[in-house]
Amino acid sequence: MRILVCVKRVPLTGGRMVLTDDERALETRHLGFTISPHEECGVEQAVRLVEQHGGDVTVLTLGPAEAEEQIRDSLAIGGDRGIVLVTGGEEWDPQATTGAILDAIEAERASGGAHDLIIFGNESADSGNYQVGIRVARALGLPVVTGLKGLSVEDGFARCEQEVPGGRDVYRVPLPAVVSVLEGINLPRYPSVPAKLRARQKPVETSTPERPEARLEMVRLRVPPGQGKQAEILGNGPEAAPAVVDVMRGLGVA
Repeated sequence: MRILVCVKRVPLTGGRMVLTDDERALETRHLGFTISPHEECGVEQAVRLVEQHGGDVTVLTLGPAEAEEQIRDSLAIGGDRGIVLVTGGEEWDPQATTGAILDAIEAERASGGAHDLIIFGNESADSGNYQVGIRVARALGLPVVTGLKGLSVEDGFARCEQEVPGGRDVYRVPLPAVVSVLEGINLPRYPSVPAKLRARQKPVETSTPERPEARLEMVRLRVPPGQGKQAEILGNGPEAAPAVVDVMRGLGVA
């Protein structure tokens, strides 16, 4: 089977987010980059399916030329080839992103490379729009199941599992299909040094899609307020001991 996994280059999660002066983009000079955790699990799941059923895994991203680094990381855990749709580094809205991915999929089909399964992360770690996978499925006329915590393939069908209160919902959809997976569906493997060296030799194709006229306007970005930290001085020296005891009693540990 042939699987396409779509990933996105995003700032390392947990890093401090700083906006540019115009509040319209992230200041990225001192940030590291990775792919979203959901998408990392998507690549791992694709590799596991191919290891079980045979076939190949293509990893695709839309982003700056530097995003090839994230493609190579994905190839190091078992992907077979990569595609980078090179942009100028600006953020594309979900509609424009969908159009570029669809063009790449059609180009793959024209060369005899139709995919049995297209995997997305449930949402990207930066914008979290939840839209692109669903838009791609609708445009292609394919079934789509989102938010998966279980994914397997059997007899030409994808078995898709969603966690719900009290258990799991299971959907069985015919291939080809589009799915989005959640972090935790698997534990992604850590690439070995030999695997990283092999990834350097795997093919990565690049092309430059034309960005359509934006139909959405960004006004500004805003960093959400963090949880403030407070310190309370209970006293100095032995005089602070009663206050410490009171705090411990309030916590139920004394």
